[in-house]
Amino acid sequence: MKKIAALLLFTVVVAVSAFTIVPTLGYKIGDTATDFKLKSVDGKMYSMSDYKKAKGFIVVFTCNHCPFAKKYEDRINDLAKKYKSKGYVLLAINPNDPALEPTDSFEMMQQRAKEKGFVFPYLFDDGQKIYPQYGATKTPHVFLLDKNRVVRYIGAIDDNVDSAADVKEKYLENAIAALESGKTPSPELTKAIGCGIKAKK
Repeated sequence: MKKIAALLLFTVVVAVSAFTIVPTLGYKIGDTATDFKLKSVDGKMYSMSDYKKAKGFIVVFTCNHCPFAKKYEDRINDLAKKYKSKGYVLLAINPNDPALEPTDSFEMMQQRAKEKGFVFPYLFDDGQKIYPQYGATKTPHVFLLDKNRVVRYIGAIDDNVDSAADVKEKYLENAIAALESGKTPSPELTKAIGCGIKAKK
């Protein structure tokens, strides 16, 4: 009987673990993110402190080469347009090492931004110093910060990589709506779906 009970307990633990978002190293919900100063495709340096009146920040780790990131490019651009008027600043950061993925070089970033008409700063994490602080693991991987740079949501943009038209849960937008209403986002964590970040070992 004890063996059966132990087996049932083990089964429950495994089942719960499979559906639980385990935070990686980096920022957790409620942490205050440090500012950064990174070069964008327009040649200028950007940091969150540049936006004194921002109500919040949408920090998206993304890149050129990843098929998942490409599927979200238009959606990210639309989010930047939509939420700029609401006081939220979208900053996209390419965390990949171009020595390992040449299509993610700064020059290729400039080309991609021009081709797609990006309306947001597309920043290069030169030396790969910023993404480990955040704990980003995928492209795309989203971090929503409030005006005080407190992390309020981490994860995916929505629940459908392949089709924006078939999205049922807009995780990021729902999290922003919660902040606007003075509520806690629910969920606060979702699983980011995308390509692994290309980093030197």
